[in-house]
Amino acid sequence: MKTLRRFPTLYQLSIRNVTSRCLSTNNGIKTEKVLVVSKLSRFEFEKKKFKDLTNNQVLDTLRQRGTDIEKMIRYHDLHKKFEENVVNTFENLGVSVKVVNRYSYTPEDVANADVVIPTGGDGTFLLAASMINDNKKPVIGLNSDPNRSEGYLCLPKRYSTNVRDAVERLNKGDFTWLMRSRIRTTLLVCGEQNLVPKYLHDSEFDCFPRQTDGIAKEKVSKVLPCLALNEVFVGETLSARVSHLQMRLNGSTENTNLKCSGICISTGTGSTSWHLSINRLPVQNVAELLRLIDIDPTEGKDSLATVLSDIYNKNLIFNADDRRMSYTIRELISAAVWPDPKGIKPRGFARKIEIKSNCFEASLVIDGGVSFSFNDGTTALLEIRPEDALRTVVF
Repeated sequence: MKTLRRFPTLYQLSIRNVTSRCLSTNNGIKTEKVLVVSKLSRFEFEKKKFKDLTNNQVLDTLRQRGTDIEKMIRYHDLHKKFEENVVNTFENLGVSVKVVNRYSYTPEDVANADVVIPTGGDGTFLLAASMINDNKKPVIGLNSDPNRSEGYLCLPKRYSTNVRDAVERLNKGDFTWLMRSRIRTTLLVCGEQNLVPKYLHDSEFDCFPRQTDGIAKEKVSKVLPCLALNEVFVGETLSARVSHLQMRLNGSTENTNLKCSGICISTGTGSTSWHLSINRLPVQNVAELLRLIDIDPTEGKDSLATVLSDIYNKNLIFNADDRRMSYTIRELISAAVWPDPKGIKPRGFARKIEIKSNCFEASLVIDGGVSFSFNDGTTALLEIRPEDALRTVVF
């Protein structure tokens, strides 16, 4: 029996896929003014929530609640030490550095910076990207805790322990540009109440700056001020409630009526994230299918079931600069009358997607952080445009 070859990790696959059609560069990045977007640690979040208490009082409150104080402080100190190292590295090179976090980050900060450097993980990277609405400003992520975070969107983990090497490569132009596609969402036939964003990470208190000034002023349609780097999700806010939606693909005039648990529309960047989690094929499922054809597989790391599962999951990931979107209809109800008309695939690619809501209390959520009302009668048009791409780098 032939030995089954090992397949690369999903992280390696994502890096391989995103570098397929990058733009080469021979010029370094201008770094006279650097904006560092800091990860908001759990300790900082708790202090913000208990803003009228001293540090010791906050710790006492959390200790009484049962929080692991030592662990929380340890990770807070780890992130802050990393952030300090990044700032010192740039400042020792004569670079002006400004540090902001979730609650102090503004579009003006972006406008005044040459490059944006999120220090944290993928969540911090998404936060940094959310304020950038063109394809000019570079965003380069550094993973502050590579032992606990994959950091798909950040530079390779080895640069977390040698920030200076990363900065020198940026200054020399020793990298390639990667223009990550992002989804533009336009709400059609909607009221003004649909355009008020709710920032999901700020449910405890309202501190994050609102971007309502970026909304287009047309009477019929409104372009949302947030571009989706990972995905757009539409569906009922209460997950147990069925989502009633209509969908049209690529400018078709035919509506497909759906009953499902919502629709996730993903970019190539997001194909390593929620898109992969929704669609991935577990080894157990493959093993059960093989047994149906009288193959008795194991589920070990080198088994046939594992190899087939890896191949299938690998092919779910597509290029970050791909101008197609991948849609996934979650838990599509397939019955005698659903979907209507028949024939739509539960997962596929499209360049333009139009979704109309027939929902009771639904949301349209961008990158898991910003939510807009998406109730009955509201229609969303989703598309990818080159001018909306996010400029990043690959080493």
